[in-house]
Amino acid sequence: MPVPGPGYSITVRVEAPSSANAAGDLTTAVGQVGGVLTAFDVVDSHPDAIVVDISANVLSAEHADDITAALDALPGVRVRKVSDRTFLIHLGGKIEVTPKVALRNRDDLSRAYTPGVARVCRAIAANPEDARRLTIKRNTVAVVTDGTAVLGLGNIGPAAALPVMEGKAALFKKFADVDAWPVCLDTQDTEEIIRIVRALAPVYAGINLEDIAAPRCFEIEARLREQLDIPVFHDDQHGTAIVVVAALRNALRVVGKPIEECKIVVSGVGAAGSAIIRLLLRKNPGDIVAADIDGIVHADRANLDDNLRQIAAATNRSGMSGSLHDALVGADVFIGVSAPNLFGAEQVATMADDAVVFALANPDPEIDPLEAQRHASVVATGRSDYPNQINNVLAFPGVFRGLLDAHAHHIDDEMLLAAANAIADVVDSDRLNASYIVPSVFDTAVAPAVAEAVRNAVREQRGEDE
Repeated sequence: MPVPGPGYSITVRVEAPSSANAAGDLTTAVGQVGGVLTAFDVVDSHPDAIVVDISANVLSAEHADDITAALDALPGVRVRKVSDRTFLIHLGGKIEVTPKVALRNRDDLSRAYTPGVARVCRAIAANPEDARRLTIKRNTVAVVTDGTAVLGLGNIGPAAALPVMEGKAALFKKFADVDAWPVCLDTQDTEEIIRIVRALAPVYAGINLEDIAAPRCFEIEARLREQLDIPVFHDDQHGTAIVVVAALRNALRVVGKPIEECKIVVSGVGAAGSAIIRLLLRKNPGDIVAADIDGIVHADRANLDDNLRQIAAATNRSGMSGSLHDALVGADVFIGVSAPNLFGAEQVATMADDAVVFALANPDPEIDPLEAQRHASVVATGRSDYPNQINNVLAFPGVFRGLLDAHAHHIDDEMLLAAANAIADVVDSDRLNASYIVPSVFDTAVAPAVAEAVRNAVREQRGEDE
């Protein structure tokens, strides 16, 4: 059953009689139609009337209309205005550029701009690596999208993708002090995207690809990694994989199962599912069985693309075929990055004892978490209103902080695994339990721990190279 959350929050300004029971009538009206009251503020008061701002979490635009109608129907009450609090925080955008140096007089201007800046330009022309030391490049990441796979909204285009990319940039700054900027491209041509990103790369020390549909995202990332001397990281793939691997490590600690003996079922073999499988394979699981809309992935299945052929070759050792429900029988772990409401408690009951269920489809998971908990020992989702939220923000800020600090020129699986282990280690044995397998996204220990682990992984590789 969906619960109203802060992602859809309204503030209703109403004028009401100044009677003793006015506040009770207003709050009761909100509750009777299923709103979750979050604030009640009197903004103006007169002998015969009060003006009140009522803030509430709702489920949808229709639900907001129901609440407004319920308030307006009260005797003597008049609704003046309804504001959507999510839209309010997006007015004018969520990020900005601010100078780091004072520009108070001619001397300041002469050093920051012409003529003094020409000396810095010459220094970089003579030694291009100085761009990392003398410009914003050292701490700046491009958040690049073509708008083809935005959240659960699909192909909505670059302009509609911009609020998400702004949010990503804000998270970079908040959690790791990384300066990130949205780059929303008005093209869905793979070759053109690669050309554009190559052309703008001199400004940035890292590229975060975001919300680019599979399978094109695989080629774009692989070729940019080959052509650029800065890390290229597709967060939908690798950010998700890092946090899933971290969470699974701790979930298996809770149930006392070694991953080498576990059968893991992965539902969804797009960007996230493929990356999860590839990173999990580095952990030597007992077996992984992948499934998509056409059922279990196996080598003899018709119409496999290149990505699915690679997955089939590396997984499903027994050659299973059939449906997702068939795959779940006897499985120790389910990881879903696919679609809502694919199975119920009766399928979880067919899994092995002490099963682990990660139902990560958003906003509606593959199984209702409460149904999963009837038989599974550990349940995680992608939602913030249930325990064990698998959220990429646990990974990408710290990953890039570490890469930038180490002046890394690439990223690889060893760095991803180092990040996963760092996230898992933040939850020590004193705090670990079935409802707490990953730290909160607001745990200030996470990003520094991830950054340190990634820095160390980069430096270890350099030592091996030397």
